[in-house]
Amino acid sequence: MSTDVSFDEPFVAFARPDIGREEIDAVREVLESGWLTTGERAHDFEREFAAFVGARHAVALNSGTAALHLALEAIGLGRDDEVIVPAYTFTATAEVVLYFGAKPVLVDVDARTLNIDPAAVERAMSARTRAIIPVHFGGLAADLERISAIARRAGIAVIEDAAHAIPTRYGGRLIGSASDFTCFSFYATKTITTGEGGMLCTDDDAHAERCRIMALHGINRDAWKRYRAEGSWFYEVVAPGFKYNMTDLAAALGLVQLRKVRRMRDRRQEIAMLYNGALGQNAHYEIPSFGDPEAHAWHLYPLRLNLARFRIDRSQFIDELRARGIGTSVHFIPLHLHPFYRERFGYRPEDFPVSFAEYQREVSLPIYSLMTDREIQKVIAAVLDTGRQFSA
Repeated sequence: MSTDVSFDEPFVAFARPDIGREEIDAVREVLESGWLTTGERAHDFEREFAAFVGARHAVALNSGTAALHLALEAIGLGRDDEVIVPAYTFTATAEVVLYFGAKPVLVDVDARTLNIDPAAVERAMSARTRAIIPVHFGGLAADLERISAIARRAGIAVIEDAAHAIPTRYGGRLIGSASDFTCFSFYATKTITTGEGGMLCTDDDAHAERCRIMALHGINRDAWKRYRAEGSWFYEVVAPGFKYNMTDLAAALGLVQLRKVRRMRDRRQEIAMLYNGALGQNAHYEIPSFGDPEAHAWHLYPLRLNLARFRIDRSQFIDELRARGIGTSVHFIPLHLHPFYRERFGYRPEDFPVSFAEYQREVSLPIYSLMTDREIQKVIAAVLDTGRQFSA
């Protein structure tokens, strides 16, 4: 692919949702129906999503964070219990544990994949451990075989944070049915989007029923039907639940997005392979670990800088890309570096050395299905030009 581009061309955003006429028409149809909140579209989305990932149940929610919260509630997490989570993740993975007065026990990640390190999980296990939350970083599946074996021996739950993992494959099947719970996110930057939204998947009937009840105020029946012809005014609250339901407006988006998920994933893989080809042999950079590219969701393209080859640090590198018209991000600022976790638990940067070291050299490049070939060329040209100009 030619890199003969000008950095004066339009700015390349870090992320852009793949929204077309189909999504607009689907949302308009809901608006014109007069029924905007949880209803038939949300339940259709649940059915189609469960069938897609191969799960027995799917519960549509207003965020991936809500899915993680409900999963922990369903297993009866209590005060002073412990849940093992990777230090290298977004705060939602750990903050939901704190909702219960329980403790998120941070562990380090594998330096190659940036996924949770099963050996670190083993070392962190205690009599109080109730669950493990592996994160499928960037769309690459964590080592579920080893993690599940650890959990089975201890009799604890595995709750997958699959915010990046639509459609990721592991062991020949899609992520979504391998563990006690799998929690997806449909945030605006994710591989499919409902603006804000999430999905909880499980094969356990009792867990699914509990999550449905707790997602809508602890009401023990289909509360969304109360104002429809087949509904009734009568309902009972059986537990102090939450307000986590997904609207039909969001679900209408999700249904269309789900039906084109494979096409969008394939385009992201094309982009990833072009980046790999252009950057993989350059000593300034380390391309992502990906195993079988067909099994990867390619939600992120986490490029890592070989900082010894540069005269600038990662922050300056990002500034240089921005000056060349490229939007980027960083995934992630490890949890133990944030003031809350640092002050609450007394963490030091060196407590999780892999997370700390890899964070300092990670830059996420744009990768989304609406990227044009010209935009891909511009990203590659900007990365290579920055490496040349600031080579040590």
